[in-house]
Amino acid sequence: MVNTGEINGSSNFMDFLDEPIPDVGTYEDFHTIDWLREKSRDTDRHRKITSKSKESVWEFIKGLLDAWSGWIVMLLIGLLAGTLAGVIDLAVDWMTDLKEGICLNGFWYSHEQCCWTSDETTFDDRNKCPQWQKWSELMIDKSEGASAYILNYFLYTMWALTFAFLAVSLVRVFAPYACGSGIPEIKTILSGFIIRGYLGKWTLLIKTVTLVLVVSSGLSLGKEGPSVHVACCCGNLFSSLLSKYSKNEGKRREVLSAAAAVGVSVAFGAPIGGVLFSLEEVSYYFPLKTLWRSFFAALVAAFTLRSINPFGNSRLVLFYVEYHTPWYMAELFPFILLGVFGGLWGTLFIRCNIAWCRRRKTTSLGKYPVLEVIVVTAITAIIAYPNPYTRRSTSELISELFNDCGALESSQLCDYINDINMTRPVDDIPDRPAGPGVYTAMWQLALALVFKIIITIFTFGMKIPSGLFIPSIAVGAIAGRIVGVGVEQLAYHHHDWIIFRNWCRPGADCVTPGLYAMVGAAACLGGVTRMTVSLVVIMFELTGGLEYIVPLMAAAVTSKWVADAFGKEGIYEAHIHLNGYPFLDVKDEFTHRTLATDVMRPRRGEPPLSVLTQDNMTVEDVETLIKDTDYNGFPVVVSRDSERLIGFAQRRELIIAIKNARQRQDGVVSNSIVYFTEDPPELPANSPHPLKLRRILNLSPFTVTDHTPMETVVDIFRKLGLRQCLVTRSG
Repeated sequence: MVNTGEINGSSNFMDFLDEPIPDVGTYEDFHTIDWLREKSRDTDRHRKITSKSKESVWEFIKGLLDAWSGWIVMLLIGLLAGTLAGVIDLAVDWMTDLKEGICLNGFWYSHEQCCWTSDETTFDDRNKCPQWQKWSELMIDKSEGASAYILNYFLYTMWALTFAFLAVSLVRVFAPYACGSGIPEIKTILSGFIIRGYLGKWTLLIKTVTLVLVVSSGLSLGKEGPSVHVACCCGNLFSSLLSKYSKNEGKRREVLSAAAAVGVSVAFGAPIGGVLFSLEEVSYYFPLKTLWRSFFAALVAAFTLRSINPFGNSRLVLFYVEYHTPWYMAELFPFILLGVFGGLWGTLFIRCNIAWCRRRKTTSLGKYPVLEVIVVTAITAIIAYPNPYTRRSTSELISELFNDCGALESSQLCDYINDINMTRPVDDIPDRPAGPGVYTAMWQLALALVFKIIITIFTFGMKIPSGLFIPSIAVGAIAGRIVGVGVEQLAYHHHDWIIFRNWCRPGADCVTPGLYAMVGAAACLGGVTRMTVSLVVIMFELTGGLEYIVPLMAAAVTSKWVADAFGKEGIYEAHIHLNGYPFLDVKDEFTHRTLATDVMRPRRGEPPLSVLTQDNMTVEDVETLIKDTDYNGFPVVVSRDSERLIGFAQRRELIIAIKNARQRQDGVVSNSIVYFTEDPPELPANSPHPLKLRRILNLSPFTVTDHTPMETVVDIFRKLGLRQCLVTRSG
């Protein structure tokens, strides 16, 4: 008893642990964050800043800067992501054209830019100008004939293989995380999981470069998913510059939610669609403040992209359309049919793609990623070249399918037989019988549809950046255009049928095939991703077709119903499950009738619960417990006999605190007592210094009683983002 005074005298020396320990409060890789703890830490930080700001003008200015830092980060993300998107668009445009030929004025001009600068371009042949030469013209001075065709064919395939090989090699060597779409992982990260390096600087750089290469190689993939990943990398880059975000994983995820919105905003030129996409599809925790910030960031990004003007048409998108005819009630039937097709295609795609990816994971196929990419690229290029609709880039194909046939269109799809006596305003051309060009286009499109459906299944999920939006839109647009032309010809040849009689008089322009392509595109994208609200908004922002919201909504809802009938998972959730990421989906329903006591560990017959006691374990006991078990934390109880709960200590923080104490504090040895109470326990006179670890103890761990129904527990985990939950009975 005599010595307690001395020990208490030296206790202020031991309270050095009340200073923050470096690294405490951080998380290890592949662990889940504790949302509640992050939230309370941010509240404490905020309180501190508010109370300090009353002390001096400088502190007040620092407080203001802290409040504004969120908006500054959003501005920077918007600027960087918008610039990168513009550069990617310009580079893809140039490299896609490089597969077919080269500009003599300057090899850095794409086909379109090359012919802009030419004086000899006419409106009818706007794609032909002497400055642009195909490879056969340049090498053997022939543009027609078998030898020219074979040479062009060969070089097209070689360029595609070169681009794909470069991309997969860069991903393999420098940034393995840059492959795939990125959206499943970002959903998982936003739900509170930690994957270090997934949003790093190397990933950002390599993903941007390889995205250009793979899209230019003509593979059946898009740049939308990877754009979201790139924007989130920008978000991570800027949030690591400010301690407000870099030290708080919960706050960092608010920035990443907004960055995801920016990604869609620049990929589609759809700022509002981007915000809704982040809210509906990607984010886990989306407070109102994040909504405003996402809105601002998406606006800045869209503005930046608009000032770069990558498509040269002062639009943010490639597929801008203007239709002049309204739609009629009778057309809802084909629109709903397209919705059914979209739902069926979504289900087919998800099942086949997941089966193929599982095969890749479990067989020796996964050991040869480079070979796989080369083979798929070769097959794609060889089959795609002969068909004019699959040879060009997917974005150009979609753009042509969405277009309405005006008087100035030179496309095969607009090869209708004209009436000689037609004197009508130019933009309102009546329905006409299809000419030979349209029939040729129909069977070429049918072949393109089958090819796209099959090849996309094998392309998505390879070890290269690959988005899914553009191939899905292409599949839907091809199907929609075929249906649209069919309905148009039916209406022309049978305008006396009862369904056409009311709204389709001879000589009127009643059916717009381009609108059917747009509706089909929305249906297929909805079938694969299961989006609804954000999908419709993205589609009308993408095309500018505001009066067609009802057909788009009908198709999106139908496709979701049909696809949900076969399985509730969208493609991203299916990939999350395939990769085994810990993700509690908010949309999942919990059907089991169990109680917390049936699920908690340890069960009967298992070794007893590993706990720490509040004041009678030595440093050695704690270290042995840590070494022998692999739990991420331990409940702290009063004693082994009365297991009444005091708090919870995280494994990582125990390790760091003990290591730190051994380095900085004299007298801490293996048989020092560890205590979690305010005052040290009473010890014999010659015992070594005790070690106070109250600072790392969570005094308010989340607890439920043993009779809490499991559905409530699952809801608590989802809504509060818990890391663990303790089950108690009378304390």
